[in-house]
Amino acid sequence: MAFSETFHCNVCGKPKSEEACDWWLAWEDQVSPLPKVEQPLLKVTHWNDFLAHDAAVKHLCGARCAQTLLDRWMHEVGE
Repeated sequence: MAFSETFHCNVCGKPKSEEACDWWLAWEDQVSPLPKVEQPLLKVTHWNDFLAHDAAVKHLCGARCAQTLLDRWMHEVGE
């Protein structure tokens, strides 16, 4: 019996196909440019099967959904 997994875009819900090549991953991190000063940071990278399994990672089907996620993140961080 073969194992099958399906990833979905965290913004629009589109399922990732095997042929899809423009998918991205994003996650929030912290950066400390100075001691005791932490800033939130959103990292985005091209799809990687290993990283895609991390529970903190968001799956994005393309540039439009990546931009939407960035817009939402900036709004939340700015509040």
